[in-house]
Amino acid sequence: MTPFSYTRAPDAESAIRLFGQAPAKFLGGGTNLVDLMRETIETPRALVDVSGLSCSIEETQSGGLRIGAAAKNSAVAEHDAVRSRYPVLARALLAGASAQIRNMATVGGNLLQRTRCLYFYDDAARCNKRAPGAGCDAVGGFNRYHAVLGGSPACIATHPSDMCVALAALDAVVRVRGPHGERTLPFTELHRLPEDHPEIETTLAPGELITAIDLPPLPFAARSTYRKVRDRASYAFALVSVAAALQTDGGKVTDVRLALGGMATKPWRAFKAEAALRGGPATHAAFVSAAEAELADADPPPGAAFKIELAKRTLAAVLGELTGISA
Repeated sequence: MTPFSYTRAPDAESAIRLFGQAPAKFLGGGTNLVDLMRETIETPRALVDVSGLSCSIEETQSGGLRIGAAAKNSAVAEHDAVRSRYPVLARALLAGASAQIRNMATVGGNLLQRTRCLYFYDDAARCNKRAPGAGCDAVGGFNRYHAVLGGSPACIATHPSDMCVALAALDAVVRVRGPHGERTLPFTELHRLPEDHPEIETTLAPGELITAIDLPPLPFAARSTYRKVRDRASYAFALVSVAAALQTDGGKVTDVRLALGGMATKPWRAFKAEAALRGGPATHAAFVSAAEAELADADPPPGAAFKIELAKRTLAAVLGELTGISA
């Protein structure tokens, strides 16, 4: 591990100032960053510990929830308001990691975790995320776990987070503070597609710090769920996951929120499937048709082609669960 300095920041302003003094990384729970440092994938000269920042979960004036970036994943999953009003988020967190990791991992850190692509961790492999311009061995290699949506010739690595899939579906808003002040952005605009620069993974500017996540008031999110399909039940990363919230009236879909995990290079909001469903009948055939609309432009590598059918069936099954409609 490369030598580094360590400073604990008492507040966001101090954290941003310390970040600017050396090639630094913000440290939350360390459940991903420390592993990357051990593998010398990340080699910061300084760590700025932001785990002491806000960990509160509070009501907003609009009737939603604000979750501090330093809140532990376990605290969010166990919070009464999250469990009752946004169960998809609680279920995604519980599906994502062991209790020990949830007790350490922070919300802000979860958003910024990096891919678990095997080629990214293998310094003998070519990886444009790890070494820009090196190439991507996943494209012609073992790619069962790779993306079928949002990829590019430079990178087909999937985003690993379960929580982020739920946040994408919930219209969450990211609150950010940096050297030039505060701003907010829709959660779906936080993560970038790889295109020609997969090493640039978010739209955050250097030194910007995530301070909180806002969940908007979304009454029908109380009728939401998360399903994760994986090779083993014990905290494996998703082959396919679906976050869904659904509202129906008189046998028609009046509103819906959908996102996919394990399928794309970023948490994937399923806007095309939502558009296909909204205002239409709440039937199994409609659910399948919506899934097909979302995946019509999928471009799977050979090893991941099975994910397309798996995702269609999983999305239809989740919507069927929420409506009580089976195939």
